[in-house]
Amino acid sequence: MSVWDDLQGQPAVVDQLRQAAEGEGLTHAWLFTGPPGSGRSNAAKAFAAALNCDQDDITRRGCGQCHACQTIVGETHSDVTFVRTEKVTITIDEARELVSTAGNRPSSARWRIIVVEDADRMAERTTNVLLKAIEEPTPRTIWMLCAPSPADVLVTIRSRCRPVALRLPPAADVAALLVSRDGIAPDVAERAARAAQSHVGIARRLARDPDARQRRLDTVRFPLHLRGVTAAVMMADKLVKIATEEAASSNEERDAAEKAALLATLGAPESGPLPPAMRGQVKQLEDDQKRRAKRSITDSLDRTLTDLLSFYRDVLIIQMGNAVDLVNLELRDELQEFAGRSIPEVTLGRMDAINTARQRITTSNVAPLLAVESMAASLI
Repeated sequence: MSVWDDLQGQPAVVDQLRQAAEGEGLTHAWLFTGPPGSGRSNAAKAFAAALNCDQDDITRRGCGQCHACQTIVGETHSDVTFVRTEKVTITIDEARELVSTAGNRPSSARWRIIVVEDADRMAERTTNVLLKAIEEPTPRTIWMLCAPSPADVLVTIRSRCRPVALRLPPAADVAALLVSRDGIAPDVAERAARAAQSHVGIARRLARDPDARQRRLDTVRFPLHLRGVTAAVMMADKLVKIATEEAASSNEERDAAEKAALLATLGAPESGPLPPAMRGQVKQLEDDQKRRAKRSITDSLDRTLTDLLSFYRDVLIIQMGNAVDLVNLELRDELQEFAGRSIPEVTLGRMDAINTARQRITTSNVAPLLAVESMAASLI
């Protein structure tokens, strides 16, 4: 099984990266773009493995079996750095550390590789820290940046990168991956891939967690019971509560473990107040955890609104004559009845309201509940 096998539905990208790994068109900086779930970071990881694969035959690099491939895929290789943030943004200090790392020659591999999975989460001044390192790279260093679209990266950066454009793979390819790699039953895999709209990570979560599938179905059915302002406000409150609870449950145990590990490392006393020298480090950890919690809630709520958007997407498809397959096939009867009570122009307006709420939540300081309440009122 090669490192390319996880890139389902991306034959053009695989060909491009294979050729580069064999030396044709290889450059020092790459920009991987594509919608969420398209596999940007997986493509960058596979490319990094192929570049540093132990195989002498260049046509076999990316074998997935050698020590280099396995450690890179497992993110434990000393010469390949993966950068992702669970906070709102990548800080300028983190960017400076990356530049310092990029200046070191590889210790054992052909290339030192820096993979920045959240390049769109850097402020302009932070991105400018990377600019010189990308303009004038150290020999044997390759940068790989990942972002939803080229517009999410400063033009000064993207003009120095070779683009790799990914698309969402067909749902059938995602389902096949879940069956072959994760051992999911074919019918569950097909339903999860369709519900996730081909987002591989979300499809895997839905396939493995029946409760997640039920929460998603409850979210999608909300518009069927939206009859007035009171119902809209209740819907908004429930959507935000679901997102907050999911984020809190995933972070709570991790936060406690991180704090315990830090206190043990610092040699903190088992009881009583912390010495002043330790308080600053504990406070820094708690601040980082708060930023991560905010990001978790934002991401969870955005996924919830994306599920809600799929309801109106299906309604619009029915109103326009069923030109493509529905995402929520299990609700076909309810969707058809709902579609018959409206017109495409109204449906498009409701979809715009959801996308506006998503934008407000992810890119501004608007309180999530206010943004979702405003959206819900527009859906009545």
